[in-house]
Amino acid sequence: MSLAALRARLLPLVGILLFSATLWLLHEALGSVRYEDVVAHLSALPAGAVARAALLTVLGYAVLTGYDVLALRYIGKPIPYRRTAVASFVAYAVGHTLGQSWLTGGSVRYRLYAAWGLSAANVAAVVAFCAFTFWLGFLAVGGVVFLASPPVVPAEVRVAAWTLPALGVAGMILTAAYVALGTVRREPVRLFGLSLAVPPWPLRAGQLAVSVLDWLLAAATLYVLLPAGLPISYPAFVGVYLLGIVAGIASQVPGGLGVLEGVVVLALAGHAPASALLGSLVAFRAIYHLAPLAAAALLLAGYEAARAASRLAGLRRVLARALPHVAPHLLTITTFLGGVVLLVSGAAPADPSRLLRLRNFVPLAVIEASHVVGSLAGAGLLVLARGLQLRLDAAYRLTVVLLAVGAAASLLKGLDYEEAVVLGLVLAALLPSRRYFRREAALLDEAMSPAWIAAIGLALIGATGVGVFAFKHVAYSHGLWWRFALLDDAARSLRASAGAAGLVAALVVCRLLRRVPPEPSPVTPAALERAAAIVAASPRADAWLALLGDKAFLFSDSGRSFLAYGVEGGSFVALGDPVGVEAEGSELVWAFRELADRRGAWPVFYRVGPNRLPLYLDLGLALLKLGEEARVPLEGVSLPGEPGARLRDQVDRLERAGARFAVLPPASVPPHLAELREVSDDWLRFTATREPRFALGFFDERYLARCPVATVRVSGRIVAFANLRLGAGREELAPDLMRRRRDAPAGVMEYLVIELMRWGREQGYRWCNLGMAPLSGLEDRTPAPLWNRVGTSLFQHGEPYDDFKGSRSYRETFAPHWVPRYLAVPSGLSLPRVLADVAAVVTGSRNEI
Repeated sequence: MSLAALRARLLPLVGILLFSATLWLLHEALGSVRYEDVVAHLSALPAGAVARAALLTVLGYAVLTGYDVLALRYIGKPIPYRRTAVASFVAYAVGHTLGQSWLTGGSVRYRLYAAWGLSAANVAAVVAFCAFTFWLGFLAVGGVVFLASPPVVPAEVRVAAWTLPALGVAGMILTAAYVALGTVRREPVRLFGLSLAVPPWPLRAGQLAVSVLDWLLAAATLYVLLPAGLPISYPAFVGVYLLGIVAGIASQVPGGLGVLEGVVVLALAGHAPASALLGSLVAFRAIYHLAPLAAAALLLAGYEAARAASRLAGLRRVLARALPHVAPHLLTITTFLGGVVLLVSGAAPADPSRLLRLRNFVPLAVIEASHVVGSLAGAGLLVLARGLQLRLDAAYRLTVVLLAVGAAASLLKGLDYEEAVVLGLVLAALLPSRRYFRREAALLDEAMSPAWIAAIGLALIGATGVGVFAFKHVAYSHGLWWRFALLDDAARSLRASAGAAGLVAALVVCRLLRRVPPEPSPVTPAALERAAAIVAASPRADAWLALLGDKAFLFSDSGRSFLAYGVEGGSFVALGDPVGVEAEGSELVWAFRELADRRGAWPVFYRVGPNRLPLYLDLGLALLKLGEEARVPLEGVSLPGEPGARLRDQVDRLERAGARFAVLPPASVPPHLAELREVSDDWLRFTATREPRFALGFFDERYLARCPVATVRVSGRIVAFANLRLGAGREELAPDLMRRRRDAPAGVMEYLVIELMRWGREQGYRWCNLGMAPLSGLEDRTPAPLWNRVGTSLFQHGEPYDDFKGSRSYRETFAPHWVPRYLAVPSGLSLPRVLADVAAVVTGSRNEI
């Protein structure tokens, strides 16, 4: 395993350690606080305060839609507000709950906006614009608050008194500089060769207004829930809230859970009881984070349950294309949180009055058993949530059962109807969504990524921490395990937490002892012939690249589909989308991810098309646009405009000079291989290039003997050739190696391509694929991803390295349809290393398989 891959596996462990340290610090800070006091304050919250917090939450999420509205206007892709509102609401409902909203919410945005016609580059620009606007608001609000009314920093945090005012000044200067930027400079800013467009004044003003309102409304939601009579002003509390949110983001703990609470409790401990502050924070989490997430899940359930209802025709039109792409993602999150609810409930004390009422009609043995069963169901839901993310049929069916069992156990162990309602809502959202979970795969055979293991670990640690906090006054003894009494919550909590941890440990052991998937087929003649039979039935011309002999194969269980891939460093790099039976493609992609995970490698998909992009996002990969592929329709093909007239003149001139075009069928190629090699070697010498690899053909006699070869002869001698990749059903053809002699007539390659198109049209082919124009079609705007902006700069100014711009201009001559191609790759700190591995594979400098 590479050092970078090892680092990727250790990062989730760091998150667990940070979360555990945060819980320990809270435990130490709350030494005199009792769990009962926190529950009592939570129960005693005034209805008016809860209503005000709910209203502020609604206003806050309405303001959040402004981020997306402004971003879409900036990139020039406005869509109807009702769609923008749905995307923004669902994205922020997920992002606020999981944390790292730009990443988790960005994944949701892609699924929704892509269904409404936006490209991956457009969505990446929207996400970047929203993230920038979010931090702009922090600078503006923090600048004013930290300067005018800085919060009192606890003595335990050793920070100089001038630190916050200094940060305030810096925030105000940066905010003013951005607002004034468009006034003093209207043309794009040039930075490292990149063009960074400054938003116009109305957009900059809108950014500032929306982001400031967002921060102020979120802080106000928590402020109205704080204990009455708290001697701290709202401006001063805003400063505390800003510090808590930033600390939570920096900690990498999901949603900043525990970190925000710790900052608020430490900052306000001298003004109110810690138990009251914790009760307010729990209410804030429920109202501002969990309630919107539940509403998003119910939106999904309402859509699925009423798809045929005419009265919801307008809603269906908005959601019909978009919501199916985000539904499994949302259900994965709600199922996981349902498991957390059961675990926390099992670790916390029950309401004594409810237990006394329950005793009248439920035996103690049933109460005790239900307590353990509920926690076991919660642990099972944590694991099954991963199965839902993988779209597994078995995970869906087991989740339905465990949600029902968990709801029943909640009622039987202590009349916890609130939990039963929550689980019932999750079940209501899941039941109509059966169509999303059709993968027939064994649950324990699927990989559990380090991030998922960390998430399950955090949930178990958090639930156990609740139990430790609730029963810290109870001394541990071995006798606790065997004490069974109606009001002995400590014993039940101990057994439930241990049972849940034991179940997860058992599942991990089963996972380690699972059936090992078969190894991929090596590059053998038999494997090549298996792949060749599949390629021959594929309508895609690029499928032929699998037969070059430089790739390994991962075949589907049926043997009718495959993925071809190369290995370099810590990366497994698949070439394009799966080849073969369309219905088997998704399973093959997941199997490839499993193969990479089992080897401790990063899965990468190079030059994939737009059809399966949501699937690659489901694998947790980021999408980088590589360029656009030119497909020329052959029916009525013509050469428009002045460039076309020039090419037609070249064709006439070459034909007058005796040039003749012909296509050699595969059976006739072997006798001409020696002459073809002469042409190829001459081309390599005078162009001073090396043979391409992986995603382009290279001169290999066995490979060429499989293909028809288009030739141009002058005086009986082959002066240029291109082997042809032919799609089944005469869907498309593509020239592969295109080689010519040094002394070939000028314009011979254009002549070859034009005659090839004419031949393809006569043979009944629909498309001619002229290949990808690298780095073309990338957005060049301020919020566009760094990859896009660097790529655009190379495209415009990269002639010293490669004629990217000329590559597109040449293809434009034939009026093609442009199809985007992407790189699906792990994001984060590993990205530079993975990109280096991909470059090594594509250039042919990779290791042998």
